[in-house]
Amino acid sequence: MSSAVSTKPPAVVLFSGGLDSTTVLAIAQEQGFDVHALSFRYGQRHVQELAAAQELAKLMGVRKHVVASIDLREFGGSALTADIAVPKDRLPQDMSHGIPITYVPARNTVFLSFALAWAETLGAADIFIGVNALDYSGYPDCRPEYIRAYEAMANLATKAGVEGGQRLKIHTPLIEWTKAQIVLEGMRLGVDYGQTCSCYDPGDDGRPCGRCDACLLRAKGFAQAGLPDPLHQRFNAGHP
Repeated sequence: MSSAVSTKPPAVVLFSGGLDSTTVLAIAQEQGFDVHALSFRYGQRHVQELAAAQELAKLMGVRKHVVASIDLREFGGSALTADIAVPKDRLPQDMSHGIPITYVPARNTVFLSFALAWAETLGAADIFIGVNALDYSGYPDCRPEYIRAYEAMANLATKAGVEGGQRLKIHTPLIEWTKAQIVLEGMRLGVDYGQTCSCYDPGDDGRPCGRCDACLLRAKGFAQAGLPDPLHQRFNAGHP
């Protein structure tokens, strides 16, 4: 992480270490922002994504990487924060409707609130988040109308917004992209997808299960992009 003084405008990027958020981080950097990456230890069932995020933050030269600790396991209600099995081998039509048990209640609202707090202390007017409304698993807090509503609320809730100093912008560059488009953009930007972690239920070494919704959507993206997944090459997992 860089310690030199920057003349670039600061931005907070919500950063899980997965395919989407790593692509968004690279996009923010290309757009000329000085990236402050924000990850969460929120009681998720595995910490491999945090290890990926920490390694990628170093590789990509972010200004600062913060891992905030909160405990959403206190509430449960999700296969990612409670002792509930992660769904496997779901068909595309099953993923195209309904809200799956991997949805963590209010997670993006909580995460954006932390990002908003950090942005305000940095004097930043820009937050980036890798939500996607096309190739996604039915999460209500990934929809464009949710982001618009949150942005409107944020500009009522901050000192800069009330005093008219600046308006906060929540950037969602991937929101209308397919996974294949995301993969191709990330490859153009030089993203090392072999270091990312998308799986909901990876092995202890970070090896993807290849069967959860996140793995299946990722595999679809690389297949439609006509490219091999560097993560599978890294583990020699042989997943399709």
